[in-house]
Amino acid sequence: MQAKAISRFGRHSYRKVGQILKIIRGKRVSKAFDLLMFVKKGSVSFIEKTLKSAVANCGMLKNPESLFVREAFSTMGPPIKRMRPGAMGRGNLYKRKTCHLTIVVADRKGN
Repeated sequence: MQAKAISRFGRHSYRKVGQILKIIRGKRVSKAFDLLMFVKKGSVSFIEKTLKSAVANCGMLKNPESLFVREAFSTMGPPIKRMRPGAMGRGNLYKRKTCHLTIVVADRKGN
């Protein structure tokens, strides 16, 4: 049995989230939570929240030891456009990055 959780429009760069997802991909869910506890990045809480949601969607919130993180990936979301003061009274455009996060947990390790 497998379950999926998707978090959309996270205010983090998809590449930085992907670096953390590499650490937990393929691990047991209990081990993934332990590893995330020691990662010092701002997007860890965003990933933990989505991982808890995937475990809850599986219906085994009491027993996460039997679950594995089968898939974990992030994709680029739409940029949030902002203005910054520029030279000679102009405004310079900059974009805040967003991401979509997908985590799939299953009771067997996937290939």
